[in-house]
Amino acid sequence: MDAIRLSIFANRINAICEEMGATLQKSAFSPNIRDRLDYSCAVFDADGQLCAQAAHIPVHLGSMAFAMADVVSAFDWAEGDMVVFNDPYRGGTHLPDVTLVAPVFVEEKLLGFVANRAHHADIGAESPGSMPLSSSLLEEGLLIEPVRLISNNELRQDVFGRLMQPMRNSNESSGDFIAQIAANRRGLQRLAVLVEKTGIEEYRQSLRALNDYAANLAKSSLKRIADGAYIFEDVLDDDGQGHRDIVIRVRISCQDGEISVDFAGSAPQVKGNINCPLSVTAAAVYYVFRCLMPPQTPACAGSFRHIQLSAPAQSVVNASYPAAVTAGNVETSTRIVDVILGALAQALPEVIPAASHGSMNNLAMGYAGDAGHASWDYYETIGGGMGASKCSDGLDGVQTHMTNTLNTPIESLEMKYPLRIKRYQLREGSGGTGKHRGGNGLVREYEFLGPAQVTILSERRDHAPWGLAGGEAGKPGRNLLNGRELAAKHTFSVAPGDTVCIETPGGGGHGHGGAMPMPVNSE
Repeated sequence: MDAIRLSIFANRINAICEEMGATLQKSAFSPNIRDRLDYSCAVFDADGQLCAQAAHIPVHLGSMAFAMADVVSAFDWAEGDMVVFNDPYRGGTHLPDVTLVAPVFVEEKLLGFVANRAHHADIGAESPGSMPLSSSLLEEGLLIEPVRLISNNELRQDVFGRLMQPMRNSNESSGDFIAQIAANRRGLQRLAVLVEKTGIEEYRQSLRALNDYAANLAKSSLKRIADGAYIFEDVLDDDGQGHRDIVIRVRISCQDGEISVDFAGSAPQVKGNINCPLSVTAAAVYYVFRCLMPPQTPACAGSFRHIQLSAPAQSVVNASYPAAVTAGNVETSTRIVDVILGALAQALPEVIPAASHGSMNNLAMGYAGDAGHASWDYYETIGGGMGASKCSDGLDGVQTHMTNTLNTPIESLEMKYPLRIKRYQLREGSGGTGKHRGGNGLVREYEFLGPAQVTILSERRDHAPWGLAGGEAGKPGRNLLNGRELAAKHTFSVAPGDTVCIETPGGGGHGHGGAMPMPVNSE
């Protein structure tokens, strides 16, 4: 296939993912999807291999790319089906991330799948916001093993009823599920039109050409990493259940553009919820290497053809059922990015930046409801400082790496929930100093206008984001209740008039010479 036709095809299939995302956003009921954009959309081939994705949430998309083949192989698909799941050990990430998959048939031939994944602030956990301080997957909400939600284009009311039964606000929850269904239907419609225009055989040939092109671009980029082995380790603050300084260790072996990533030496899985299913670990690995590839590299399975991954079973980066995983998806995935970057900084010092704020700074809140107060659930992540690089300061107050969700606008938050935002500003002086300064974190302070239960899942409160080449570390974050400092992971109740303030970490600085402050080795 010539370059022009391939480029047109790649843009057409990517546009399908973008249109699916727009449909989901415009149809959703919750601010979590509508305003924060905590969702992702993708297209897969008939074997469940990634064909295209929109530039949505890296942790969603990388995990789907890693695990979708296992999901789609478990069903005898028929036209008009749609399967729903959130099981982290069967292709999901954590329970709030619900995935819907639909097969694409043209001329009675299965040609692929469309899928979307969206974060639900209420997935039936006892803790409002469904991000509990859990010690088992069974405490984290409704576990949805892959099951047909739609058959013959009809919603299965028995399945949908079971999904809605544990939800505190079924109107909002059902609206978000219906929005996900609508997004997939739009994707089915658009992909069928594309295949009808190209023809089935040309469509399949185009996918093969796209993957080969992506693999070639990826290989040429990965060859720039000098042959050798690079080792790095970092630690998580704690698991919220008494375990502290939890090690994540990586060894990256590079040989002529072939990459092997091995997490041997990482800590065993822990009681708290910072464990990662392997699909989430893969998402973090794929993300970092994808950042090293040219911008025009297609986001498809071919991009990852030359990257191999291994991790010890029952470890914090390859947990086994029923290990708790709610924070693994959001916090541990971010630390995995840090250790991959730390290792690669030894091979690519001109390219790799210092550590960014290293936490999604998760805040879940809500109220179960009583005669005087309505029930509500809300969840958001808060940005921080980006790490500095050799050529520039880090950005201030942004989401980094495994998430690129937006902040919820204050107007939307205050209009929908019994909350008032007292402060929302940059945390001046929190970025690490150096020739180039790390980005500053954020300060976001909430006043509660009614009773609520709150859960904070955060990191980089004890161990600061490291600098590079002599740059200073960023300032660790802080969590405050009425001015009193809280642990990195904490759940508590608040009364009207109470305030919760989240001060997010700054990014590490870069420059002034010297060694990296974290323990590293290379071979």
